[in-house]
Amino acid sequence: MWVKLCCLLLYFLALFVLARVFEAVAWYESGFLATQLVDPVALSFRKLRTILECRGLGHSGLPEKKDVRELVEKSGDLMEGELYSALKEEEASESVSSTNFSGEMHFYELVEDTKDGIWLVQVIANDRSPLVGKVHWEKMVKKVSRFGIRTGTFNCSSDPRYCKRRGWLKSTLIMSVPQTSTSKGKVMLKEYSGRKIEVEHIFKWITAHAASRIKTIYNSEHLKEEWNKSDQYRVKIYLFANLDQPPAFFSALSVKFTGRVEFIFVNVENWDNKSYMAEIGIYKTPSYILRTPEGIYRYGNNTGEFISLRAMDSFLRSLQPEVNDLFVLSLVLVNLMAWMDLFITQGATIKRFVVLISTLGTYNSLLIISWLPVLGFLQLPYLDSFYEYSLKLFRYSNTTTLASWVRADWMFYSSHPALFLSTYLGHGLLIDYFEKKRRRNNNTDEVNANNLEWLSSLWDWYTSYLFHPIASFQHFPFDSDWDEDPDLFLERLAFPDLWLHPLIPTDYIKNLPMWRFKCLGTHSDEEMLEAFPDSESDSDSENREVFSSDREVSEDDELSTCHGCSEGERRCGAETCSCASKRCHREPCECRARSYGSYSSAGDMEPDWSAWPSDMLHCTECVVCLENFAKGCLLMGLPCGHVFHQNCIVMWLAGGRHCCPVCRWASYKKKQPYTHPQPLSSEPPS
Repeated sequence: MWVKLCCLLLYFLALFVLARVFEAVAWYESGFLATQLVDPVALSFRKLRTILECRGLGHSGLPEKKDVRELVEKSGDLMEGELYSALKEEEASESVSSTNFSGEMHFYELVEDTKDGIWLVQVIANDRSPLVGKVHWEKMVKKVSRFGIRTGTFNCSSDPRYCKRRGWLKSTLIMSVPQTSTSKGKVMLKEYSGRKIEVEHIFKWITAHAASRIKTIYNSEHLKEEWNKSDQYRVKIYLFANLDQPPAFFSALSVKFTGRVEFIFVNVENWDNKSYMAEIGIYKTPSYILRTPEGIYRYGNNTGEFISLRAMDSFLRSLQPEVNDLFVLSLVLVNLMAWMDLFITQGATIKRFVVLISTLGTYNSLLIISWLPVLGFLQLPYLDSFYEYSLKLFRYSNTTTLASWVRADWMFYSSHPALFLSTYLGHGLLIDYFEKKRRRNNNTDEVNANNLEWLSSLWDWYTSYLFHPIASFQHFPFDSDWDEDPDLFLERLAFPDLWLHPLIPTDYIKNLPMWRFKCLGTHSDEEMLEAFPDSESDSDSENREVFSSDREVSEDDELSTCHGCSEGERRCGAETCSCASKRCHREPCECRARSYGSYSSAGDMEPDWSAWPSDMLHCTECVVCLENFAKGCLLMGLPCGHVFHQNCIVMWLAGGRHCCPVCRWASYKKKQPYTHPQPLSSEPPS
């Protein structure tokens, strides 16, 4: 998870640097930056009209370019970035969808139950033509959708009773606007009563009703009273302008942020005394002033702070977010981080997508589960101070220059989704390249696995998990009835096709003890020949003592696994005899004596037993390859205490035989160290 988080942070850093590169390239080619102001005099009539339409100001009665330019200047400063965005939005011929209501419940759910938005609905009466024609309605839908106003069509033929109850006996237009200034308040429906069925007249009717919700100040005394008043609103935004009514984007935002931010329009058109404006720091109009408990912030001075709905919406969301905004942000970040698993995972393509689906499900489930206690935590009445301090932190951090850059980059990449996806894909491919190179340096075999091999291993794991317990889940020591009664094991072997071998992970091999075979000193050949009979007899007696105790522990196991060896055979194969030392358990003299204790038969030096782990049995021969241990060779021991060449036993275990070649004890199960029992004698010592 931390690797994915670091990769996601690197991706965001790359996006930030790439945005600065784009700004430098634009400045080099055109000679201006996005924050540079534009003189409206140098713009054409078409560009000025486009700016007014994006800001939501009517211009139907202004045929002269001079009047249009003055209206642009009265509504706010124009930046290069806003002009570029407005022209791109006009060129984009995207069709905006409109909702078709199926009945009363559908209309109530979307329109009357929506408390933070504006709806424009065209009602078509029975056997009547619509009030606005198809062509004009499409223009109206496209025009109002810029300001977040949703549209729909209600045909009374689908629910005539509801139309009669509402009094919709003729085709008309219905506008839905929140009635109160509180969040989730009542909604009022207003019917269009104008005579002119034109797009501009209908749009003026919409903006007039939306602007009526904004508090308007007409004199300095009222401004002084409002400026010094303390009420429920912690954040207020003032528009000081010489306009008849605020722009449509300002009115639409007032509906969207109902209960969070208070919008106030200060009409300075007929003001003679502007001394109080100078006292509070307002020296020019138009000005967008954000007033918070921390101070005054002038909107429009930093990067990306344009006079448009989208720019101011992202600005206010960062200052006064809702819980839903934070949830959506966390959902996007978590899914972006989860998709990094597609590139971090190496191996078959099917494996990548299976891991991706698993990661997406896990991360989204954990996100939803973690949000539930947070929502309950925020409902407690004792956390009002914590909530206020959190909002204060948001306001401090999001009024910085760095935050304005981040908001500008967010608007840029969200308006160019192809660029965002291509950079994400390129970043993922780089991660895939470096991860593949790192694993190849570590000699990881899963990099070259194909889809068929991975599906086969997945099926083996699934069937093993379905029919057998996983070995790592077994507790040590694991007591089973098979250890006490070997007949149960033989009954199971009677039907081998009905039993699947469990898939045992091989991670435990890394934890097995390993050491080098060392010797104390050397002996001459004559001394070895002289000492060989005695040492051989000593080793035989020693091995008899060691393996007599081992025979007492696993006597039943030996009897059940060596039925296939005859009395006269000296050696038998591993396939037919469970004794992997190539000798039968019924002839322990040669096998056990040569395997454990005969350290003077092959070497010229005596082994250094002090270098061996305390729980390992002493021996000088590997029963897998039947070779004596050479000086300096690497040894590995199993939990049962038997020792082998490291390469021999790793190949043995990796082949799926997870047991000791000598005693058949499971190689992944710990074994209690064996203690010799004290003999009990009832006869008193003589």
